Amino acid sequence: MKYADMAVPSRALHLWRYTPWARIHPSKVDVVPEATGVRFNVVEGGELVGGAPRIVNAEDIGRVFLSELGGTATTFETNGTSDVVHLRAVASGHVAVGHLHLSLKHDVAVMLHLSGEADWTGLHITGEVGANVRAGFGLVNELASNGKFLHCEDWSIARDANLELAGLSIGGFRCKSDIRSRFTGSGAALTQAISVHGVEQRHVDHHIEIHHDVPHTDSSLNIHAACDDQSHAIATGLLTIARQANHCDAGQVFKNLLLSEKARAESIPELEVLADEVSAAHGAASAPVDRNQLHYLMSRGLDEETAVALLIEGFMQSGFSSLEHQALVDEMRTRLTVHLECELKR
Repeated sequence: MKYADMAVPSRALHLWRYTPWARIHPSKVDVVPEATGVRFNVVEGGELVGGAPRIVNAEDIGRVFLSELGGTATTFETNGTSDVVHLRAVASGHVAVGHLHLSLKHDVAVMLHLSGEADWTGLHITGEVGANVRAGFGLVNELASNGKFLHCEDWSIARDANLELAGLSIGGFRCKSDIRSRFTGSGAALTQAISVHGVEQRHVDHHIEIHHDVPHTDSSLNIHAACDDQSHAIATGLLTIARQANHCDAGQVFKNLLLSEKARAESIPELEVLADEVSAAHGAASAPVDRNQLHYLMSRGLDEETAVALLIEGFMQSGFSSLEHQALVDEMRTRLTVHLECELKR
């Protein structure tokens, strides 16, 4: 289906309830604007090859729109020579779009740093994790603070594979992410961790889908959002376990730290479990800064601003505690620390 033939999605769908399509579109909703390509390059660990398969879900307006915008399409395929890969993506101009396909056939951790001054950035990431592969992927969103960001990911996880996904959202003014993972073979596992920092009027909306289509698969989702000023963080999680997918273990946890009276956070977990012999759980919590923890830090000589900053850092850093790939954890935590130090100096 073409974008011109698609209806604007209803806000009754929780995917678009908090960020309507018109608010994330770069112009008028009936227009597909001219776009430049996001510039990808390898900083360390391999090389990119030209082209990438265009994977379009005809029922999803975001993916169809990104496909019709065009932009850059490139593939990174592991060759087994590097354990850690650093990629960089730069978005510039009015509308910038890129599609990155990752073919992970060896044990590896891939880090993608996204930056740039584009008014609107679109990024579609597709990934295939091969059988018996232990892989990690981390995305650091460091876009300019005044731009819009539409981001889709589609992952397939093969038999006995282990995938860790990490996300750090610290850039962009209005961000919409739709990340979907699907198990295609038994014995596979997915661990996903996302940390969000909301400041000023920043709006960050994550929609996560994890589909257990086969038995003996495990998944874990953790999202931590620290919201200050008038920022707004949304996280919706759809976890499905198919009728034939017994012996799965799946869970999702959302935690929100509210730092001002006008900050907002929504957490919407959703489970669709059709199998009987499974373990599936979810939880969500929102709270202000713990006054006892704040008092303890201030009693040790810290002023209130520094103490609050330390609590924010600890809360957001703990969002990555479920990950085991050390290179992935170190990269996420280092970028987060640098970001928070810069915020403290402003």
